[in-house]
Amino acid sequence: MLLRLIRTHLAPYKRPIAAIVALQFLGTLAMLYLPSLNAQIIDQGVVLGDTAYIVERGTVMLAVSIVQALCAVAAVWFAARTAMSFGRDIRAAIFHRVGTFSAREVQHFGAPSLITRETNDVQQVQMLVLMGFTMFVSAPIMMVGAVVMAMREDVGLSWLIVVVVPVLALAVGLIVRQMVPSFRVMQVRIDEVNRVLREQVTGVRVVRAFVREEHETRRFAQANDELTVVAIRAGRWQAGMFPVVMLVANVASVAVLWFGGHRVESGAMEVGALTAYLTYLMQIIMSVMMGTFMMMMIPRAAVCADRIVEVLDTESSVVPPADPVTEVTEHGTLVLDGVTFAYPGAESPVLRGVDLSARAGQTVAIIGSTGAGKSTLLNLVPRLFDATSGAVRVDGVDVRDLSPQLLWSRLGLVPQKAFLFSGTVADNLRHGRTDATEEEMWDALEIAQARDFVAAMPDGLESSVSQGGSNFSGGQRQRLAIARAVIRRPEIYLFDDSFSALDLTTDARLRAALAPVTRDSTVVIVAQRVSTIRDADLIVVLEDGAVVGRGTHDELLATCGTYREIVESQLTVGEVA
Repeated sequence: MLLRLIRTHLAPYKRPIAAIVALQFLGTLAMLYLPSLNAQIIDQGVVLGDTAYIVERGTVMLAVSIVQALCAVAAVWFAARTAMSFGRDIRAAIFHRVGTFSAREVQHFGAPSLITRETNDVQQVQMLVLMGFTMFVSAPIMMVGAVVMAMREDVGLSWLIVVVVPVLALAVGLIVRQMVPSFRVMQVRIDEVNRVLREQVTGVRVVRAFVREEHETRRFAQANDELTVVAIRAGRWQAGMFPVVMLVANVASVAVLWFGGHRVESGAMEVGALTAYLTYLMQIIMSVMMGTFMMMMIPRAAVCADRIVEVLDTESSVVPPADPVTEVTEHGTLVLDGVTFAYPGAESPVLRGVDLSARAGQTVAIIGSTGAGKSTLLNLVPRLFDATSGAVRVDGVDVRDLSPQLLWSRLGLVPQKAFLFSGTVADNLRHGRTDATEEEMWDALEIAQARDFVAAMPDGLESSVSQGGSNFSGGQRQRLAIARAVIRRPEIYLFDDSFSALDLTTDARLRAALAPVTRDSTVVIVAQRVSTIRDADLIVVLEDGAVVGRGTHDELLATCGTYREIVESQLTVGEVA
């Protein structure tokens, strides 16, 4: 998966990669030439006392060093730019892929895991690419070149290279083999820490309300300790790699000086050649160390790449139509025809054979006990899920055949959990309509009964909104979310228990203000509170995913026992009468 991910997303950067390889090749050749020049200065300049030769060779060495430095700087510049672009492209690919997911895929991966894959996992692969450009490209060139140059200086000591390189490769391979499982577990443990931390930050009020600080502290400590144990285990193997490499390098240096000294004494080798040979041996070991560093990064990057590709290869269960319908003749009609929906792996469906019809100018309410499938039914309309069987039709066309843009442009959804984006009040309202004027924003806020508290804020429409709208109360968030839907002026309004945080007076005023605005639109309201939906044109009662009653408030009181139980649980006997 790692090679596939790198090959796919580096394909647009062939020219920069070619420049990196060329610069690394030239710079490494210059580095390999320097020990040979130094040997010449010692053997033909220092030993013979030829100062002019020393100056001449020294000038050449200086020029070669400048070339090597310039090539190294240019190669790192291209490498950093390419690696950062590579990381940007993968993050964009994950973002766009997640954007196509239905609620089913998002629930499958989980928000903490998706965030980790988008950030930490991409960073690990991106760092591998950067190190690969700066180290892995030059390491084999340096290895082969140093071996050739070392043998050029003296063939008699070549047996040392034959011994050193396999020993290093074997030691590194054994250590890397132990590190891979630890890195795989580490990424899973990072997901768990993110999940626990996200839950605690999001639910801090609940934690404090129920005095669960100690329990949550222990829960986070457990997740943190499990990550620490795995990280320490991987770190121990990682920390042992460089000492092993340095031990082999130092032993090899001693061996070169010992056996090379005997050859110098016997006249089979010059002092400068011995110095150059020792330098080339260090370059060979350096190339192995560079490869070792890469080997340390590859296992973790491979695990991260698997997790990234898993997201990129996951297709949404809500597939856009191959030949989408872009024009419709009806306006504001909503029909559910024998709709059944079951979550993957569920023992029984959430919805069973639901039939529902609504037209423009009509208000349809859906009520039922908790878990009856009300929100799930509403989520089928904008295709957050697709029905397992049956059909959901908007304006006479199955939503699976409609162009997604056309479908969403006709809907105004207020979700059960009123979510606001960080920014300003105006920014959130413009999510409903990007070209909304300031006057239209205030009108929408007036209808949603939100004008008073927004006007009371120091900056009005430009007042800041924290992530998720955490600086607003639940009722204020709901009213802002309703204003965001109202400003869109859609053909079909979908209110998913969107009045639950409002007091009865505000609820009544809001519904009265909505009436003239939604006169020519279809309104579907999911509610738990009878007072919110008693004036609806049609009330549908759900029980265990099936329709057990439909009609007006008075009709259902006379014909539907389930509805009457709900009413009696909320209203007094006099109010029911």
